[in-house]
Amino acid sequence: VDLSADQTDIEMTAHGHSVMEITRTDGAWHVVAGSPYNRRITAKTPMTVRGPAAGHPRMKTSADPTGRLILGTFGNCAGGQTPWATTLLAEENINGYFYSPVSEDAPFKAHNAFGIDAKPRRHWYQHVGRFDARKAPHEPNRHGWIVELNPHDPQSMPVKRTALGRFKHECAETCLSADGRVVVYMGDDEINEHVYKFVSAQTFTPGDAVRNRNLLDEGTLYVAKFDAEGVTWLPMVHGTGPLTTANGFADQGEVLIDARRAARALNATPMDRPEDVAVDPKSGRVYVMLTKNPDRAGEDPVNPRAKNKFGHILELIPPAINGARDHAATRATWEVLLLAGDPRADGVGAQYHSKTPSWLACPDNAAFDKDGRLWIGTDGGYKAGISDGLWYCGHVGAHRGLTKRLIALPKGAELCGPCFTPDATTLFVSVQHPGEYSTKANPSTRWPDFKADQPPRPAVVAIQRIDGKVVGA
Repeated sequence: VDLSADQTDIEMTAHGHSVMEITRTDGAWHVVAGSPYNRRITAKTPMTVRGPAAGHPRMKTSADPTGRLILGTFGNCAGGQTPWATTLLAEENINGYFYSPVSEDAPFKAHNAFGIDAKPRRHWYQHVGRFDARKAPHEPNRHGWIVELNPHDPQSMPVKRTALGRFKHECAETCLSADGRVVVYMGDDEINEHVYKFVSAQTFTPGDAVRNRNLLDEGTLYVAKFDAEGVTWLPMVHGTGPLTTANGFADQGEVLIDARRAARALNATPMDRPEDVAVDPKSGRVYVMLTKNPDRAGEDPVNPRAKNKFGHILELIPPAINGARDHAATRATWEVLLLAGDPRADGVGAQYHSKTPSWLACPDNAAFDKDGRLWIGTDGGYKAGISDGLWYCGHVGAHRGLTKRLIALPKGAELCGPCFTPDATTLFVSVQHPGEYSTKANPSTRWPDFKADQPPRPAVVAIQRIDGKVVGA
């Protein structure tokens, strides 16, 4: 839809993130009005750049000849949190914001490979030149990163951490390796894309804010290659294997800017749309949400269904060192935890737990509660004949493969960002885009207002038990 300049400005201001302080009073949650922590991060917020791609020639523009100062973040998804209490914003669907001609010429060919073409979802380029690759050919390279935000310092500038690679980030799940290094698991949310992890060069030191501040700037980015026996994490380091100047990778910055191309050069395993990743705080096992891939022509051990319309959940088991999982290891084993879909339907072949008829489709976001229980949010299940929502998913013992639905969403919505308070007595979830694929004149739902003159609206919902006990117990 073509917008006026004023409408474009409003859209750019509406995209991004909100930081809000909330408090619970008499059992109910409230936003703290006037809190110094409350602020907006938009498509126009200045951000600095660090890591190997900072200042790279392909990051420089006429507005920023240093390649170190970027305006805005948008098209974001799940993200994550660091052990030092900052927030990681995951830039995902940035391709829908830029115009780029379809061409074999550089840099347009690289943009096209990222899904940036002449039919963007947003038409900001009509009024803001940096979103037109003909006018600002390097601007798209400045988006598609993990952004670190300090919510406790409202004066701090967000930082784009380029060492973690550029692709359609669904998430940034952090944990510690056996020797104390920081590991960040990430999924590239598109069919036939890849699973990644970053391992910091230095170790995390509790309470040392200065030492921890830039831990995500130095380390190694890996991409996953699966076989029937396990997974090998391939280092994405310039000069390693095919990642050479002769193959079009001039330096480490270029490997990271073109992480997707580098992953393919390494022959990493194309996956069934990798989305969120969650690490079990008790066992250290890692769970990868693979939403679906209806275009998959064949099967392989780790993607066992052709035309995978329902998705599956993959369990990674890093090796143990002195009782702790070594997330920095370059080899791990894997199992399929769950093949999603109605197991009673012909041709689905889903794993099924006989104790319940509950089933899910299109796993997307994931979270663990304080007791180590796995919770799965879905996106696209309604197309498969079941409402999207939030499920408990058993992953150990007799409950392995057992799913129980806690929340069903309004039509057209997906569930995002499940997050428990430390005592697990409140569960926060985001209800995104209710009424999707319907029209403003005739929406499929008017949630949450249910008023004839109000359109459907996304919202954050706080869920608590009436008796105040642990949610889902």
